Amino acid sequence: MSKPTVTATAAATDRAPDTDRERTARRAGLASFIGTTVEWYDFYIYSTASALVLGKIFFGGGGDTTGALQAFGSLWLGFLARPIGGIVFGHLGDRIGRKKTLVTTLLMMGIATTLIGLLPGYDEVGVAAPIALVLLRMVQGIAVGGEWGGAVLIASEHAPKGKALSFGAFAQQGSPAGSILATGMFALLTQLPDDDFDAWGWRVPFLFSAVMVVIGLVVRLKVEESPEFARLRDEKRVAKVPLRELLTGHPGSLALGVLASSIGIAATYFITTFVLSWSTDSLGMERSTMLNVLLVYSVLQFVTQPFGVVLAGRFGPRRTVAALLGLNFLLVPVMYACVSTTQPVVVGLGISLLGITGAMNYAILAGLLAAAFPISVRYTGISLSYQLCSALIGGTAPLVGEWLLHSAGGSIVPVVIYQMVLVAVSLVCSLALLNRSRTA
Repeated sequence: MSKPTVTATAAATDRAPDTDRERTARRAGLASFIGTTVEWYDFYIYSTASALVLGKIFFGGGGDTTGALQAFGSLWLGFLARPIGGIVFGHLGDRIGRKKTLVTTLLMMGIATTLIGLLPGYDEVGVAAPIALVLLRMVQGIAVGGEWGGAVLIASEHAPKGKALSFGAFAQQGSPAGSILATGMFALLTQLPDDDFDAWGWRVPFLFSAVMVVIGLVVRLKVEESPEFARLRDEKRVAKVPLRELLTGHPGSLALGVLASSIGIAATYFITTFVLSWSTDSLGMERSTMLNVLLVYSVLQFVTQPFGVVLAGRFGPRRTVAALLGLNFLLVPVMYACVSTTQPVVVGLGISLLGITGAMNYAILAGLLAAAFPISVRYTGISLSYQLCSALIGGTAPLVGEWLLHSAGGSIVPVVIYQMVLVAVSLVCSLALLNRSRTA
């Protein structure tokens, strides 16, 4: 009778480490999600504000095309700074660890965002206002450039065996969560009279960032270092110059990673920034109505996005990516046709159909990129892939869209074609990257 007791005890002992690892992994996933939620909230409130008010407040452009282009130009400068953050914090993350870099990026983002909420406008200090705004926007870009890659890795490298793709998606959930908070804040504040919103209402979301950063830091400081990086460090196999090793040893994966990310990054800014501006300025929709539509879409994105990795686990990443992006390609003109009706329900339907297919693919993107690079240069590799794409393609989406729209005399057709091209590029390069990675 004693033998079963010994066996049961041994089994319980064997399960204990697994239970501890799973608990640690869940904590890392939660910290990744909360941290990226704060970072993306900060980044998205600038995008929303640039579509609604920043041209008027900081560039003296009123509500005309020039003011919108200047505001979208400042939006893009934040994206232009993101590769710098990817290089700097990728180097630090691959040299000294993931956790320390993530604490630093969160603090940088929170301070910059809060200061934007305190800036005087063009009417008060003249040209100093847009200069200060652009500088703080670039700090935001550097911070988020270093944040995303580390957040993906702190979750995926803690993941139980075989679940790296699913745990990498924790970081991706921060994007729709941040969008929900950002859009929700502005949806509430646009209920104010226009003069009050322009005078002080738009500043509230930026100032609220200070509270969110404190919450994010409390959670993030409790997370342990990535076990994969800790093992690499203990074995003294840390890359001396990760960027050099990446460029000389993995240039193909880097190039494919940049292009595979195209629509996953650009789609958000087409929908939440360009379409918001187009629908309210050119089509005459009420901005509060459009913000409510985008809020509903963000909630749907948050709920449905994780199903991307569920489908990838069931049918394989290659088939899932091909199906999602193929459908997304066909839905691009459908979305713009729906928005052009200016009927809120139809607009929401069109945005949701396109956005949800893209969001499910976005959930897979983090794991796809992480699998493309070895541990020694993984932080630098995924950060530079994602952030170069952000600077060259994602961040320019509203600016290019606005330029195409007005160059074509208000026709939306060139914008539709451009977005479809980005979907096609993402599809081809994602499949090529899967062919050479361990995720396929």
